[in-house]
Amino acid sequence: MRENCIITSPLGFTKIVGDEDGVSSITILDSEEKITDIIPVTLEECAFQLQEYFEGKRKNFNLKLNPEGTAFQKKVWKQLEQIPYAKTVSYLNLAKQLKDLKAIRAIASANSKNPLWIVIPCHRVISSDGSLIGYAGGLHRKKWLLEHENPYKQLKLF
Repeated sequence: MRENCIITSPLGFTKIVGDEDGVSSITILDSEEKITDIIPVTLEECAFQLQEYFEGKRKNFNLKLNPEGTAFQKKVWKQLEQIPYAKTVSYLNLAKQLKDLKAIRAIASANSKNPLWIVIPCHRVISSDGSLIGYAGGLHRKKWLLEHENPYKQLKLF
């Protein structure tokens, strides 16, 4: 049975969903929610690792993940997990890594459907010209995350 909890982050209230098979979603909420008093055991490690990330103490996540998606989406998400902390790649580079230059739009679509905010780092994908585009959580959050990981990098919003 899936369980969930609400925690706070510097970017707003965060909902974590999962079960013994792994974390299935982490989403940032645009509304104020009641913070979970007792985090379910199956989600404790995820909440702890996210907290460490926001405190600047964690660069990589070590969690059992169980996102729902198509085979293609999961393939893209696996590739996103390979983007190093504080680095970015373009959609074009991602298409090259996946050996399918014609799939840029499909890759962008899969990126936008990533259910595991931050842990699968879709925020690290930018346009070929270095500008920040396409982030389901809002470009202000994408900018914040990238600056959190690399405060010395100059970012372009458009």
